[in-house]
Amino acid sequence: MIKSKINYSQRKYVIGLIFVSVAIILLIKLFIIQIIDDSYKHSYENNTLRYITQYPSRGKIYDRNGKLLVYNDAVYDLMVIPNQVKNIDTLSFCKLLNINDSIFNVYMKKAKRYSRITPSIFISQITKEEYGRVAEMLYHYPGFYFQTRSIRQYPLPIAAHTLGSIGEVTKPEMENDAYYQLGDYIGKSGIEKYYEKELRGAKGLKITVVDVHNREKERYMDGAFDTLPEAGTDIILGLDADLQAYGEYLMSGKTGSIVAIEPSTGQILAMVTSPTYDPNELVGRKRGINYSALLNDPDKPLINRAISGTYPPGSTFKMINGLISLQSGATTANKAYPCNGPESAPIKCTHYHHSPVRLYDAIENSCNPYFWQAFQDMMNLRRFENQKEAFQFWYDNVTSFGLGRAFNSDIPFTVSGNIPKKEFYDKMYHGVWNAMTVRSLSIGQGEILVTPLQLANVAAAIGNEGYFIEPHYIKNFSDPDDSVHFEKHIINIKKKHFKDVKIGMQSVFEGEHGTARMSHINGITVAGKTGTAENPHGLDHSIFMGFAPVDNPQIAIAVVVENAGFGSTWAAPIASLMIEKFIRGQITRPNVEKRVLTINEPEK
Repeated sequence: MIKSKINYSQRKYVIGLIFVSVAIILLIKLFIIQIIDDSYKHSYENNTLRYITQYPSRGKIYDRNGKLLVYNDAVYDLMVIPNQVKNIDTLSFCKLLNINDSIFNVYMKKAKRYSRITPSIFISQITKEEYGRVAEMLYHYPGFYFQTRSIRQYPLPIAAHTLGSIGEVTKPEMENDAYYQLGDYIGKSGIEKYYEKELRGAKGLKITVVDVHNREKERYMDGAFDTLPEAGTDIILGLDADLQAYGEYLMSGKTGSIVAIEPSTGQILAMVTSPTYDPNELVGRKRGINYSALLNDPDKPLINRAISGTYPPGSTFKMINGLISLQSGATTANKAYPCNGPESAPIKCTHYHHSPVRLYDAIENSCNPYFWQAFQDMMNLRRFENQKEAFQFWYDNVTSFGLGRAFNSDIPFTVSGNIPKKEFYDKMYHGVWNAMTVRSLSIGQGEILVTPLQLANVAAAIGNEGYFIEPHYIKNFSDPDDSVHFEKHIINIKKKHFKDVKIGMQSVFEGEHGTARMSHINGITVAGKTGTAENPHGLDHSIFMGFAPVDNPQIAIAVVVENAGFGSTWAAPIASLMIEKFIRGQITRPNVEKRVLTINEPEK
């Protein structure tokens, strides 16, 4: 076979052509990159761009009359990008910030652990005064810059537990919501927590060009890629700031709580827990130190006794038992029961009054034997197959007042208290028990526990003659498109029975032997019930619940003063002052106010 001769000399032209073609392509691409397409230029400039989060203005909070309760004030976070911190004078920098070098190292290590190229907070919440002093020198320290944000301010030092507070977001909170990044703030309690999504608004972004001296020169591409923050929604509460402040004033030096509700809406007018604290204590960099001090305070000011304190309701519970007995048919408003005073058995009477007693007299005089006998008759009714079935009827009606459960509203962390079930007694007494076994329930003792919030809600339900709206803080949002609705609960007791009970409750203030007659308010009809709740851990609690005016209730209220003795001595006058303050706007009984404000030894 004859092989053809290969012409290798022509290959050099082919190879040369390839190299020339590649060179031409590269030159054309380089021309496009440098002259025509500026996307690579922008990518390069990313090294000199600063992405600044624009934090929105958090929604403000107002009381029902438009009084400002919470607003925003500007502070500044000192941000750091660790990889850009080079060759700085650490000593002078620490002096500028009033920190030492060990703190500087701790902060830098924390920032580096987060990211070396992404900005993070070096020092948070620097005041306006500090900012002015530091900002003018910051160009000496590459890698550091300021970012503006706002913190909450409270013009009135009231309602700390209701308003709540904000704090730095935790890792679990960031994992649950991608909106948050390290260093962000989030509602931690109260209104701030429950309405966090409405209050927080939406972040914006500003991109600026920074020169080699760490100074911002211009907006990147004239702000074409910037986004504006969206302010949070303002909230109007049902709270009356003046009434709240007055309640805290009356409870100073005492342990306990006051809850006032607008019966027609379920809005909280005042929620006082004592001891309390100034909400401004949990703002800014001092928040951590102050929170720790409050947490370790032996008086436990962080506890909201109005929603988490549980107490035997004592005689205030007699209203519910009276209503259930009437509804069952076991008794009528005019049926009388005998009372032998302290000689009564098995439950004694603590008040001296005539016998026999009807419902109205029993409420006015807080007669224990009356309510025990009415309870016993209800438990023995032939309409029920046995006493356990009767007890279930009692239980179902009691819980319809909102007792024995937590409320489902914007009041977080409410507790359920305790209304014992028949299963509880079956277990305790091995299935063998009757009305005599549980007789203490007839006068609000035994295993019954309620919160002040629940007790105020019971007062609202009686004032409304058979219904209540789930108690809640909010009145409305500033945005009319955001409506707020809470469930209305109807109690399965006839309206006429509520009217009978209201007559007796009015006699508590106006009757000759009424237990709250010393707290009577001229010109305002008040219906209520005092209570002295036995306390196995110390002195009795002074309790009151009621509403006013009787025919068209504007306010329902519950007061608990721990370890203070009779309900008529402390709780009733405090409640009457709160009622007068709300309805009239002023106090016409300075002698009553003076006595309430006098810190005496609790009654023995």
